[in-house]
Amino acid sequence: MKKRVFVPEKLDVENFVKDEAELAGAWPAASLERLADAAAPEQPATGWPAVNWSLKGELREQRRAEPQLWMQVEADAEVQLTCQRCLKPVPERVEVSRWFHFVGTEDEAATLDADSEDDVLALPRHLDARELIEDELLLGLPLVPRHEECPEPLAAPAESDEEEEPFDERPNPFAKLAALKKEPGGTS
Repeated sequence: MKKRVFVPEKLDVENFVKDEAELAGAWPAASLERLADAAAPEQPATGWPAVNWSLKGELREQRRAEPQLWMQVEADAEVQLTCQRCLKPVPERVEVSRWFHFVGTEDEAATLDADSEDDVLALPRHLDARELIEDELLLGLPLVPRHEECPEPLAAPAESDEEEEPFDERPNPFAKLAALKKEPGGTS
């Protein structure tokens, strides 16, 4: 039997899983545009290490039911994000490992996904695994990237030369209005 060739950008998921095939590789980080957009301006994705990934199909036999189609997605990347404290680049390692259960229809996927902790997807004719891997890496990014300890001390707020008036001594903005109301011809 002729062995099938699978391409991650146009993956035939059903046959990939039924063959219990495996794929692995590395992509330049800059080729994952949405991930590259998260880069700190001083450290663009063109300087990041390659994104490593792997896919593995698994056909899980069931008692008195059709076998289930499962695919494992693993990826790891080292990205440079902007620290939210010091605004300098901070390296972050993102690793994902997730199993996806593929079912026949969108309705079936929605029903099973609501009742399960597993990720359930409708079986597509072809899947762009590159896009799926990028989605998972984006979901793995920290919400607030920051250094454990910033490399440079944070700048103290600049002190102004002007002394601010104490709050109690500031003029009341409505004092002029009150004065106008008391003058003849004002409304009281």
